[in-house]
Amino acid sequence: MVEEEQKYEVDDTYVLPDLSATAPAGGQVRALPQVTLVARYLDTVDLRLARAGASLRHRRGDELPWTVKLPTGTPGVRHEISRPGAAGQPPPELVELVTALHRGAPLAPVTVVRTVRHAHEVCDEAGAVLAEVVDDQVSVLDDNDATTGTFRELEVELKAGDRTLLDQIGGVLREAGARDGSFTPKHVRALGAAAQAEPDLVAPGELPADATAGDVVTEAVRKEVRRLLAHDPLVRLRVPGGGGDSAVHQMRVAIRRLRSDLRTFKPLLRRSWSSPLRAELRWLAEHLGAARDAEVLRARLRRTANADPLSPPDQDAVDRLDKALAKRQRQALAAIDKALRSARYLALVDALVLAARAPRFTRRAAAPAARTLPALVARPWKRLTGPDGVEGLDPLGPDDRWHTVRKEAKQARYAVNAVLPAVGKDARRLSRALAQVQDVLGEHQDAAVAADTWLALAADRPGDHKLAVVAGRLAERERETVRQMRAQFPAAWHRATRRRRTRWLP
Repeated sequence: MVEEEQKYEVDDTYVLPDLSATAPAGGQVRALPQVTLVARYLDTVDLRLARAGASLRHRRGDELPWTVKLPTGTPGVRHEISRPGAAGQPPPELVELVTALHRGAPLAPVTVVRTVRHAHEVCDEAGAVLAEVVDDQVSVLDDNDATTGTFRELEVELKAGDRTLLDQIGGVLREAGARDGSFTPKHVRALGAAAQAEPDLVAPGELPADATAGDVVTEAVRKEVRRLLAHDPLVRLRVPGGGGDSAVHQMRVAIRRLRSDLRTFKPLLRRSWSSPLRAELRWLAEHLGAARDAEVLRARLRRTANADPLSPPDQDAVDRLDKALAKRQRQALAAIDKALRSARYLALVDALVLAARAPRFTRRAAAPAARTLPALVARPWKRLTGPDGVEGLDPLGPDDRWHTVRKEAKQARYAVNAVLPAVGKDARRLSRALAQVQDVLGEHQDAAVAADTWLALAADRPGDHKLAVVAGRLAERERETVRQMRAQFPAAWHRATRRRRTRWLP
């Protein structure tokens, strides 16, 4: 689940105001009995979880006492995952969820926080809890349960309500003297400055005015490493990864862009450093690819089957196709789980964290970005436009040839995107045009693969005549899409190659 909350700072004299005005018509504010919560937080010796904005805790008295909280990138919003388990041993599933943060380092108790909580629930007319307001008196305990520090804070957590209610409650609390607080978790406050130090994974930042080529490449690497590792726990949990896409897809895209950047900017990078990293990323991408392909095919199967409501295919046969794809997807996801639990993956995560901190450059990387990068981007652009790319593309050629051009287009676009911060609007124009080219070629590839898949699945069941008929009908619909995409390609390509979009390339 996703937890969204706001925090407020108050002193010991603060009196919680009447919140009844925040409840909707017919609703009420319900006071809950006082509870005392004792939470023991686990972390590495150097507080890798806390510094990254995450936590793993056991809280006595909760129905599901073990909880992991993970940052989402939005202040006040975190992923919260709870599981049962004995106090002495965290559930392996939760330990795995923070793999990208602890990177194999041992986890041990680092602080104990006792909270005396007075809670109020803001409910609607039907009794549904819209928000919870808690007044927490917090004590930090040492190994002998002696108090080493105290503080008080208010939290407003959104339940079934909307952000308007969150703001409304905040307004009432502030009128009574509460101050907007930071989104600093209790255990981070308890641990002090060490827990608020910079995380191991360096975040992308702003480029200096006189950026070097190395500065630009560093930011590109940091962006994609961050995306990749942020989706690690979401892949394990099988939850969406943002933008309507699966977490597997988001993680796979990050790998593709990283591998593309390491290839495009190879002259700036030490080969002994970049080549092994590309190889390990490819290993991980292969595991993610099988699951993503099955996911795409299952979604496409329903879309293609429902494309003509006046002539629907036999639903039972469609279901049998989906069942075969679901089995393929389960097997691929199991392979991902195995890969993510491996020592090889842990080593890759370590290498990625180090890559984001300090990529290994050659001397050429110290040259000004504006002078160096366009020539490097021109290389994948020339491959795309040349005889082995679009120039040699036959409108009646095989699907594999079109797929090769698609991969070259993707490589060129990723290269353009990487240098956007340094090149500016000219590169942005080309990137947008290449995105349209990529959409056409991507739909072409998906349709071609789908057509082959429907026929292959039917061939695996030679005695299922209804399945053969349905697969043939679906395959013909996909081939029609292939024909349409080939017809649309010249216009998309013409837009991408206009001089005003490519003039910055040497």
